[in-house]
Amino acid sequence: MKINKEIQSEILSKYGKSNSDTGSSEVQIALFTHRIRHLTEHLKLNKKDYNTEYSLVKMVGRRRRLLDYLKAKDIEKYRALIKELGIRK
Repeated sequence: MKINKEIQSEILSKYGKSNSDTGSSEVQIALFTHRIRHLTEHLKLNKKDYNTEYSLVKMVGRRRRLLDYLKAKDIEKYRALIKELGIRK
């Protein structure tokens, strides 16, 4: 699933340092979270879509590694982001 421009620009303006900041870990985590929620809804309807399930597991792992990096780098940003996105560990 590709994120459309409106959603991406909204996420960039909310979590990024600027509107073109796509590399910061906060923005990447927010984008992964949006995609993970979309794929989760897709899998509720299509239970036998194993390729999407595999992609979802990989995406959750990538987000977990980024969250671990952010936690080691700046614990306050990590806690604020977790609370705002509604992610639980």
